[in-house]
Amino acid sequence: MSKAIHFHWWPRALAALLLLALALWGWVQVSAWPSAMVIRAAFSSGGAHTAAALGKHVPRGTAATFDVHYAPDSVDETLDVFVPRTHARPLTTIVWIHGGGFVAGDKSEIANYARILAAQGYAVVTVNYTLAPEAHYPTQLQQLNLALAWVSANAGRHGLDRERIVLAGDSAGAQLAAQLANLVTSPAYAQRVGVRPALLPSQLIGAVLFCGPYDSDYAKPAPGAKPSWFMQSVMWSYMGRKDFWNQPGIDDWSVARHVTHAFPPAFVSVGNHDPLQQHSYAMADALQRAGVRVDTLFWPKDLQPGLPHEYQFNLDNEQGREALRRLEAYLAAL
Repeated sequence: MSKAIHFHWWPRALAALLLLALALWGWVQVSAWPSAMVIRAAFSSGGAHTAAALGKHVPRGTAATFDVHYAPDSVDETLDVFVPRTHARPLTTIVWIHGGGFVAGDKSEIANYARILAAQGYAVVTVNYTLAPEAHYPTQLQQLNLALAWVSANAGRHGLDRERIVLAGDSAGAQLAAQLANLVTSPAYAQRVGVRPALLPSQLIGAVLFCGPYDSDYAKPAPGAKPSWFMQSVMWSYMGRKDFWNQPGIDDWSVARHVTHAFPPAFVSVGNHDPLQQHSYAMADALQRAGVRVDTLFWPKDLQPGLPHEYQFNLDNEQGREALRRLEAYLAAL
């Protein structure tokens, strides 16, 4: 009797598993959500590890204000402010936008890096925005523009210099920072994107771009080839279409195609083993062709061990420390 029961149980369980696998496969084909959630979980774990590793490099003497709402009645639209504990004048203000492939990340993951910069005499504002696929492009640009409006309007209360703002970001955050910088400095581009800039061009004095994507030509698949699972997942989530390279807004997203001579002096860096390295090279070239002053930190192709995506946050190796030194020199020279 028990053997008969055991014999009939397995086919049913196997059929249920097959149906579940088929349903999951079908969901992945028609929705960006399953892949985005997998990526978000992986990135969240990595971001927490990075934040913890930076902890031992944080100097004393900084103060922070957390979870300020830069837009009313919003859970996602919050920012943190980091400043030296004592300062006598308004501080050059770095607005840093976190990365995470547009589908992951949080301002808390870059808090220790912000403290390190604040200890050098800067105000650092780190910003959250609604992740994809909960919201699609250009919602995030509109939100971050509101954050800039908050910085400009509330600078006096927090020791910020509203006339000396640097936009900064890493990975997806670098793309967002570059787009915002171009929106602020190019009226034609702002009109194309449909976002009215919250800053005047004179308020924006620099842009810091680490490891970002800036041109969809380096993201779309080659003719006849399938797109990478990761790139299709994050861009589908963000742009709202599986064939994101055919999305009407993708040309505007490709900010390297639209930079002008009015773009602020920029610092651009990427690791030599970063899968997005071609984006940074293209962005730096586009800025230089436009006549923008660009400070680049690129590494020899044969450098070993290779520097991965977001290498700059690893201050336990010499290249990460050199990136910080070069960043500090760039900021001091603005």
